[in-house]
Amino acid sequence: MAIVGIDTLMFGTDDLALSERFFIDFGLPVERSAQDETHFRLPEGSSVILRKGDDARLPQSNMVGPGVREVIWGVSDQASLDGLCADLGADHVLSEGPDGAIHFTTDFGLTMGLRLFSKNAVVSAPEPGNAPGHVVRMNRPRRWRERALPKGISHVVFALPDFERGAAFMQERLGFRMSDEQVGFGYYLRADGANNHHNLLLVNASAPVPGMDGNIRFHHVNFAVEDLDEIMIGANHMERCGWAPSHQGLGRHRIDSALFYYIPCPAGGEAEYGADADYVDDGWVPRRWPEPLFAYAHFVHNLPPFLRQPPRWKIEYINRAVTGAPPPSRPEH
Repeated sequence: MAIVGIDTLMFGTDDLALSERFFIDFGLPVERSAQDETHFRLPEGSSVILRKGDDARLPQSNMVGPGVREVIWGVSDQASLDGLCADLGADHVLSEGPDGAIHFTTDFGLTMGLRLFSKNAVVSAPEPGNAPGHVVRMNRPRRWRERALPKGISHVVFALPDFERGAAFMQERLGFRMSDEQVGFGYYLRADGANNHHNLLLVNASAPVPGMDGNIRFHHVNFAVEDLDEIMIGANHMERCGWAPSHQGLGRHRIDSALFYYIPCPAGGEAEYGADADYVDDGWVPRRWPEPLFAYAHFVHNLPPFLRQPPRWKIEYINRAVTGAPPPSRPEH
């Protein structure tokens, strides 16, 4: 085990006060707030830090626009941290900050860090669902919620001009596994010590979809909640607080089975409520999706123009496990 997931996301925002209010309404717990920064800490122990976009403490990067300026990855133990730093230090400038993280700039222009991180155990109790002939909730109504309270950070997404180079770097230098490839669109990458379908998605910055302009940009961050009810309670609360609703509304991705609800975020990009995603390990065999739109959505409430025509059903399995080992042999029939 080495990298276990996202420790911290460092935002550079054009409006600190507005961004702070957004994430409070979104359900993130404030750890501390000051004139020049705000810290949120989620139940799993991961953090979101907001700073003004011109704050000198923010790392320099090639990213255009507001959003996550640095991802600090959590590492499970000192030996793993030392090994990762020794490898990176051979051809990258490393610097240790006052936060105890080792900071560096990747070959593809994003700034990242590594730090020891022990995730807190979290407990979830999603409501069981009834169906005709399958009753698991008898004489008991569903629980009623007041607010969405995300438990952790599932993944972060960036658009990159050279997304293939970025995916190779993350696998070869930081030990990430590729879970899936959307051909011409992006790579879904899982930290080797995590079971999320992906902790990082690197998207083709020139893909023919809205918002892609060839530049390095922050796209969105996914916050994990328990179930569909919590997603929609959060969505309703955000709209009541005056925030713009999701462009697409509720949907479910096909590529990782996850429910999603994206909300435009004043700190940059979008903040996503996510639930019921696939969890995988090194036994997962990655897939290639030649039809990217088929991968994108199983359903979506507000059908966007690019999904008006149903995409072609097409999926392929890549002939290797995520560890790089060949798949087990199958008996011949």
